[in-house]
This record gives sequence, C-alpha cells and structure tokens, in this order.
Amino acid sequence: MVSVKFDRVTKILGQSRAVDGLTLEIKPGELFFILGPSGCGKTTALRLVAGFYTPDEGRIFFNERDQNRVPPHKRNTGMVFQNYALWPHMDVWNNVAYGLKMRRVSDDKKKQRVGHALETVQMETYAERLPNQLSGGQQQRVALARALVIEPDVILLDEPLSNLDAKLRIEMRTQIREIHQKIGRTMIYVTHDQAEALSMADRIAVMQRGRVVQFGTPRQLYTRPESAFVAQFIGGTNLLPGILNERSDLLTVRTQAGSIRALNGVEGLALGDPVYCSVRPESVRLHATEGPASAQLNQLAAEVQSIMYFGDSEQYSLRLADGLSVRAVKHTPMARTAEVGERVLLQIDPCEVIVLPQEKLDD
Repeated sequence: MVSVKFDRVTKILGQSRAVDGLTLEIKPGELFFILGPSGCGKTTALRLVAGFYTPDEGRIFFNERDQNRVPPHKRNTGMVFQNYALWPHMDVWNNVAYGLKMRRVSDDKKKQRVGHALETVQMETYAERLPNQLSGGQQQRVALARALVIEPDVILLDEPLSNLDAKLRIEMRTQIREIHQKIGRTMIYVTHDQAEALSMADRIAVMQRGRVVQFGTPRQLYTRPESAFVAQFIGGTNLLPGILNERSDLLTVRTQAGSIRALNGVEGLALGDPVYCSVRPESVRLHATEGPASAQLNQLAAEVQSIMYFGDSEQYSLRLADGLSVRAVKHTPMARTAEVGERVLLQIDPCEVIVLPQEKLDD
C-alpha cells in the first residue's frame, strides 16, 4: 500500500494559485476525501497526484519517493472521471482491458485480471454490452473496473457520482466503500458533496481557496469545526453573530436575539471578539411559547416562517427577534410542534453550541 504526501505544493493556473502551499499526508490504504466548493483547488490537487500537472513549488511523494519528475504513465495511478470516459464502440470487456493492452499484458493474464475486476464491481454478466446499453451507475462501475484492472498503487476519483440520480448516488456510495474495503488500496476521492464525504470517508480534507482549512474524520469535522466556513459547508449550520462577553466554565455570547452560552469554542478567542455561535439544525428543540423553561438550556423566542415535510424529518424555518433566520430539524415527526405564523421557544443545549471567530463567508 502507498501513502501520498503533499509537501508545500503550489500550482498556479492563469493568474490564480489554484493550489497554495498544500501540505497533506494520506495514509496507505486510506479512503481519503478532498472536499470543497467549486474552484477551491480540489481537482487540481488530484491532477497533481496523477501527474497531469507539475507543481510550481513543493513536491509530491508516494511512499517517500519524489514524483515531481515521474510522468503520469509511470506513477501507477488509476483515474475514474466524472463523465465515465468509456469508449462507445467497445464493449465492457474491451473497455476494461484497454489499459492492460497498452501495457502489453499477456492474453491469459489479461483475461484473468479483467474477469476479476468486473467481478469486483459486480459487472461480469455485462461484459459483452456496449456503454450505451448500460445505466449511469453501471457505466460508472465499468469505469471503476478499468481503473482497478491495472492494479494501481493509488486510485483517483474525480466527482465520480455527480452525473447520477439521487437513488443511484446512494447505492454507489455503498458499493465504492465496499470495493475499497475489499481491495485495500489507497483511494483519493474529490467531491463537493458533503453527504458523500461524511458517509464514505476515512478522513476528509476541506479546501478553501487552494488551501486545506481543516482535516480529520467525518465525525471530527461535523462535531468540532474550527471555522465558520467548515461549520457551514459540512452539513449546514446556523451561524448566530454576536460578541464574546464572558469566559468561565461556559462561553457567553451576546447576540441581538439574546445571550447564548456555549461549552465549546476554538482556541484564541478573547473577550470582545466578534464571533459566531454555530448550532446545527438538529440541535434546535422547538416548544410552544408556554412550554417548559430550563435554566440549563439556551432559550430564544422565534416565529415560524415555513415548514417543509420530508417524511422522516420536518424542517422549520424560523425568525428570531433580531430578524435573523435559523433552521430547526425535527426527526421522525409524529405531529407538528407549531404552524406557520405561530410563536415558539427555541431551546439549545450549551454543549451543542460552538463559538467560532467571525469571518467573511464568500464561498
């Protein structure tokens, strides 16, 4: 198994630093995600690993071997593209075998390896079909088999599920995760889809403007974001602006909608700093205004603006006293807490509030 290391890598495209001083290490056999909005540099980082781009600064290593002067065809990486990139005139078997043909693998070994690759992605019964006879999910599995068949050290996936419908995306997430567990090879997966990253990754690096702003396990990023950008990008959150005005066992933030106490905050915050209170929608509990009061919980008054019902959950859009809109999600709702236009009481546990420094959120 192979580790991949970015050592202060920079790539300039046009007038911008598409990747800017990137330092990152991906462990051998890891299913690693690079996540971020369009234009953040994630695909450029993937192409640097493949060798399609050469760093303007810094170096890329595979198992401590410098790859900067190694051409793409000698890096032993397999690439899975967003648009499948299958040969339309070739059947499934020959599409998968193409990389082995270019490597002049013997017919016996070619037959064995193509058969094994198709079996791994559960496409062996479709070997004689043309790509236009397959569904989008089946074509993506063929593209994955074509990457696997060359037995690469590193498999690179560039937003491979973005062209699929919602149901197929969910199915393919499970299948790719199972394939990774079966083959145990290092995979680097680029996406802007937070649900894909959270549900599949061993670890995630979140990129913004060419830099990694935070990395860790999905649970670490979701429960302990280190910036308002990460909190907002990973799963969505409510950001309530205010001023940090007390530090003791809890942090107390003064907002226009009322004081909010928090158990958690990033390091380096000082009294008087402008901050955000990050509160996940599922952490907001709704009660009628005459509902139970609690000295241990934060309590804010709000008015219901709209309600969206999803079957397994119900999302409330609420307006606080200062006019700020927030969201609350109630899972497995048996009955509505309130109707549109009604006043409600929001209760939030301090342990589910994270205080973050204010920043410009333009991505």
